[in-house]
Amino acid sequence: MKVTTRDILAILQKFAVAGDDAIVKQIDQVKQLHPSPINQLVTFRYRQQHFFMLVDETAEDNVSYIMQQIRIVKSDVSGELLKNPVAHLSTFGMPYKGKDIYLFCAVKNKTRLDLLLAADHPEFSRSTWQKYIKQGLVYINGKPATRARQEVDQYDNVTYRIPEADDHNRMTLPILYLDDEVIVVNKPAGMLTHSKGVLNDEFTIADFFRRYTKVGLETNRPGIVHRLDRDTSGVIIGARTPEAFAWLKKQFAQRLAQKVYLAVVQGAPTQPVAHIDIPIGRNPAAPSTFRPDPRGRSAQTLYKTLAQANGKSLLALKPRTGRTHQLRVHLRYIDAPIVGDRVYGKAGQRMFLHAYRLSIATAVGKNKTFVAPVPAEFRDEFPGIDDVIADI
Repeated sequence: MKVTTRDILAILQKFAVAGDDAIVKQIDQVKQLHPSPINQLVTFRYRQQHFFMLVDETAEDNVSYIMQQIRIVKSDVSGELLKNPVAHLSTFGMPYKGKDIYLFCAVKNKTRLDLLLAADHPEFSRSTWQKYIKQGLVYINGKPATRARQEVDQYDNVTYRIPEADDHNRMTLPILYLDDEVIVVNKPAGMLTHSKGVLNDEFTIADFFRRYTKVGLETNRPGIVHRLDRDTSGVIIGARTPEAFAWLKKQFAQRLAQKVYLAVVQGAPTQPVAHIDIPIGRNPAAPSTFRPDPRGRSAQTLYKTLAQANGKSLLALKPRTGRTHQLRVHLRYIDAPIVGDRVYGKAGQRMFLHAYRLSIATAVGKNKTFVAPVPAEFRDEFPGIDDVIADI
């Protein structure tokens, strides 16, 4: 039986769903299906409301059978099977052109688009789906979604196009130390410690650690126990086992890990050696940055001036706490911003901050010290740097 939109309108009027003023243009998204060889199921919308119309001579008003046929096509459907309003007895079937017609009115269960996608595809976080939506990579009924909070129901056709990730298999990093528990590398300036979401396809320290660790493989931070800012170079350690991960994290949390940084700063600090004890808080005017804040979190940095030349100073820095951007904010506070710091100073070829040395126990009773070679840019500024860092 070929069911036309005029047939659908006539049936809607027989079921008293549509009035005499209804027109066929109010009917759309018509699909004609065959749940089984002996019947026909027509799905359509009338005035934005979804309906299922079963044409089946064998149904004989058996509600369980009727719903079974509908759910072959739409397993999660919910709604109401409409009764024949003109029959003397309570019945669902409506005779039409010698066939028995059953009409089911579906109920919309609306859900936020990002919540629906995150629930159906948990391998991506909700925030990642929000980014995909913003980039126009998610479609509703063939049209790009406009916003993450847009509501959809089970009858909307939601599709997406995920960009292929770059292949980083051949990318590598200089390994400073490797055993069964930890891996230590020399991080280049300009590289992220870990991505901020799956949309970031650049090579990171975490991508490299993933090849060596059993920890956090389901996340974007495999093996990561601490981090360095993108523009900072130097020593970074990763955990290869869950036991090492817990052991290293505990030491960083209890401030047992001893870190030494080298920095080239503009000018010269007033005091050649000092202990900076200035709390740091997020800057509300620029939430991705930080500033000295008496209501912020405690932040302490020891520094020592090692050399001076051409209006710049070479400092050794020993942070006693590990706040985000701590060294950069503290040095800016004492009027000695790090050369090349594009956030707290003036942009340059690179930020002259290098994680030079890390002393930590890689296992109980196994104390280790790791040193990252001094970058060439530091040597260009201070050719005699090896002599002045010998005793730090």
